[in-house]
Amino acid sequence: MTATSHPSAALAEFAANLRFEDIPAPVLRRAEDLFLDCLASILAGANTRPIQAIERYAVAMGPADGGAEVLISRRQTSPLFAAMVNAAAAHVVEQDDVHNGSVFHPAAVVFPPALAVAQALGRSGKELLVAAVAGYEVGIRIGEYLGRSHYKIFHTTGTVGTLAAAVTVGKLLNLNAEQMLHALGSAGTQAAGLWEFLRDAADSKQLHTAKAAADGMTAAYLAKEGFTGARRILEGAQGVAAGMSTDADPARLLDRLGERWALSETSFKYHASCRHTHPAADALQQAMREYKLRDTDIAEVITHVHQGAIDVLGPVVDPKTVHQSKFSMGTVLALIAREGRAGLAEFDAAPGNADVATLRTKVRMELDPEVDAAYPERWIGKVTVRTTDGRVLHARVDEPKGDPGNTLSRDEIEEKTLRLGVYAQAASEAEVREVINSVWNLENAARVTALLPKR
Repeated sequence: MTATSHPSAALAEFAANLRFEDIPAPVLRRAEDLFLDCLASILAGANTRPIQAIERYAVAMGPADGGAEVLISRRQTSPLFAAMVNAAAAHVVEQDDVHNGSVFHPAAVVFPPALAVAQALGRSGKELLVAAVAGYEVGIRIGEYLGRSHYKIFHTTGTVGTLAAAVTVGKLLNLNAEQMLHALGSAGTQAAGLWEFLRDAADSKQLHTAKAAADGMTAAYLAKEGFTGARRILEGAQGVAAGMSTDADPARLLDRLGERWALSETSFKYHASCRHTHPAADALQQAMREYKLRDTDIAEVITHVHQGAIDVLGPVVDPKTVHQSKFSMGTVLALIAREGRAGLAEFDAAPGNADVATLRTKVRMELDPEVDAAYPERWIGKVTVRTTDGRVLHARVDEPKGDPGNTLSRDEIEEKTLRLGVYAQAASEAEVREVINSVWNLENAARVTALLPKR
């Protein structure tokens, strides 16, 4: 039986057999960068209402002590509930990473279970890094496989995230290839997450990552106990693709597996909003600088976008909450025009701001054939600005800030981590600096321990 005839098994075998020595040093350094970026997002999300609700649920349902750390509260509990809370927190302020081609946010569903299980089992920093790389490589390829039709209805980070989490935890549990295949089967049958929540400003997006991390972990631990799952969960006649995609591309599942390191293609988020808004935000920033515009000069902004942006952002026409505002192209560009940036503080002040609301109505999205053809591999930003004095101005960005070719340096990642880490007062500046130091030395850690001191 060939790998192409049974790609689920080939992915399981790759993940089970991946060794630290197999991974190029630049990929490992990138994994550290992404881990730190994820930790910053977790801390920044600590005091939001949805995360506090999930934490109260975890306190009620989970053990009062254990080997894994809930970063937002500093308490210890089981790996399952620590991963659940941390994964939810990682995705709430919209600053976590994204892989363009799969439209998947790997960090939120890979690093929380990796950290929780590594702490509980006393695994080394090297083992955590290998597990994370395995989760990224498998998860990204599954996201690419499921295609654009999947993302139109399903939140890929919730669905694919369950499988990525299973692989990550399975690696830390030292599952063999057969067990890893069963973990994928049990994870895939639990995969879920629908975009409908955007229309109601509902909290489901945080539940998606919380459950993906927890359900993936459950699948891996069950596989360790001999529990079996569907062997062709991805490509089977009644598998994930059959039920969740109309344009699945089997060639993407094993694309240069072990040679092309998809983790290194992952982007950092510069603006604190849905990634679909970033190309246009960068383009408008460029126009504001180049033409020396003020927000009062703007009569209209047309954003030339791909269909995925319209599908996700289109339903948000009158944002009511901070989180919903991050899925409003008009709100994001209004903040760029007024404040010069769309960061956490700017979004906090956006709801109810009459000037932001007025500017929001001047923004509209238009499907652009060039931008749509390039997506999802490339996220091109194009805007047309019509000014109050009758000028028609254009700006374009071919690689948004944070993409691999326009990435954040380690200094910029540290600056972002410090800014996010103290944002919700989840940690002090000194504590955040200690977290930064721990991540930069993760490879040398004989045992992954708590990142923050107990309060």
